[in-house]
This record gives sequence, C-alpha cells and structure tokens, in this order.
Amino acid sequence: MELHQLRYFCAVAETGSFSRAAEQSHVAQPSLSQQILKLEAELGARLFDRLGRTVRLTDLGTAFLPRARAVLRELEAAKGDVRERKDSIGGPLTVGVIPTVAPYFLPPRLTSFMRQFPQAQVTIVEEITPVLLERLRASRADIAVLALPIRGHEFDAFPLLTERLFAALPDKHPLANRRSVSLKDLRKEPFLLLRDGHCFRDTAVAACDRARVHPQVIFESGQFSSILSMVGTGMGVSIVPEMAIEKRARCRYLRIADDEATRTIGTVVLHGRSLTRVHNAFLAHLRATSLS
Repeated sequence: MELHQLRYFCAVAETGSFSRAAEQSHVAQPSLSQQILKLEAELGARLFDRLGRTVRLTDLGTAFLPRARAVLRELEAAKGDVRERKDSIGGPLTVGVIPTVAPYFLPPRLTSFMRQFPQAQVTIVEEITPVLLERLRASRADIAVLALPIRGHEFDAFPLLTERLFAALPDKHPLANRRSVSLKDLRKEPFLLLRDGHCFRDTAVAACDRARVHPQVIFESGQFSSILSMVGTGMGVSIVPEMAIEKRARCRYLRIADDEATRTIGTVVLHGRSLTRVHNAFLAHLRATSLS
C-alpha cells in the first residue's frame, strides 16, 4: 500500500468520480484507476461499486475511508512539524566562555537572546581557554567566547570588540588622581595578577614586557573580584580589562598609556563544523550587540 493510492482513493470518494478525482490529483485517469485496483487487490476487497459513470463506496470502502483520511492527516501533521522545526530558531546550544569575560560580557546579551529566541536551550560552560578549545574539538561546545588571537588553523575566529587595559590602584596611591599611567611608573609596585592558565595573565604580562617591567607578583587569583578587593586594601596594583572595571570605593582605574594595551574578544567555532540556525542566530546576536 502506498500513500498516493490512499490519496487517489480519498479523492474518488470525495468527488464521486474517477475522472474528477484524476483531474483534482493531476494524474491521468487510467493511472488513477489502476492504482485504485492495486489498492483493492492488496486489501482483498472492493472499495467502490462502479455503476456506469457513477462511483459509490462499498460498505468496506465506507469503513476504510476515515482510516485512510487519518493516515494522510498524520502524514501532513508530521511534515508540518518538520517544516516548523526546520524554520524555527530553537534547540540546544552550548556556549563556552572564559572567566574574565563571562560575568561582564555575557549576561545582558544572553538575556536579550533568550527573550528573542525562547525556544533556544542554552547551556553555558565557564572555563579557561585551553579547556574550551578542547571542548570545541570534541563537539562538547558549539561556540566559545575567548580572547583573540588563538593558535591553530582548526578554528574559525570572529572578533567582536576590542577594549583597553587599565591599571587598578588603591585610591590612596600617589598616582591615583591621574587619568592614565605608564606601567614603568608602577615597576616598583607589588602586582596582583590572575594565575597561570588564564589568557588575560599573558595579556597583562605582555603589556609589562613592552614597558620593560618585570612585575613582582605577590598575589594570584582566578577572579578579578578577589584581586580588586586586595587592591582596595592597599596590597598592591593590578591590570584589568575595561569590562572588569568595578565601582569600588577604594580603587581607582587609570588607562594604561600604551596603544597596544588592549584585548580583543571574539567568538570561536571549530572549522568545518555544521552550524544550526540557533548557532548562527547566537553568533549574529553577539556581533550585533557588541557593535551597539
């Protein structure tokens, strides 16, 4: 039994005519009649009485008609469901993000994305860069939000924004009232930095290297909030990206006088990976909201 046979059967039952059913079904009448005969042969019963030019359902045909219609309705419903899912923006999305970006950059953008695409099932993974890249390789993350650049040709990276770096000083520091500061001016200060493994640690050290400063690191942490709390007590100075600047009563933030003292944030995906509609929608949303 084939679906087109059911369609032809229902068309004949509805029109009461083989010729009108063939016209409605856009098929030659002999072909339609042959398919009805095949259907009757398979069922082992006549579905229609042919009374000259009149066609009438038999009792078995009358009983079979609602079943045939139900099968066709279910098929159309299934096709409609597939089309709706294909055209809708929803489904699973796993986003990896580094700790120095996650609490500052992601929340407002994630909130607006979920408001726009409520069918998206978003999972956030916060990890350092090497772990997130491994997750991308293993397809355990779809998109990562990282500091660029990254090494290797197995990934595609798309910049979102570039931000300046700032020196964080205690508010009683002699240089605290300046608008900017050179890292050379801080070369004798104790430094509080992120621990090894965080990509921003490398960014901060690179800024010090350009200024020929070898920072004396007396405190390391995995969170800017802990570092800034220590800076506020007068324990030392630090380097933070612009997005991590917090309104703390006992901290002052001075732009670092170095045009290269910046950090670029971008999205990273595995090269060649097929992206779904929800993946592409999230990437587009990040680009749009980062420019605004």
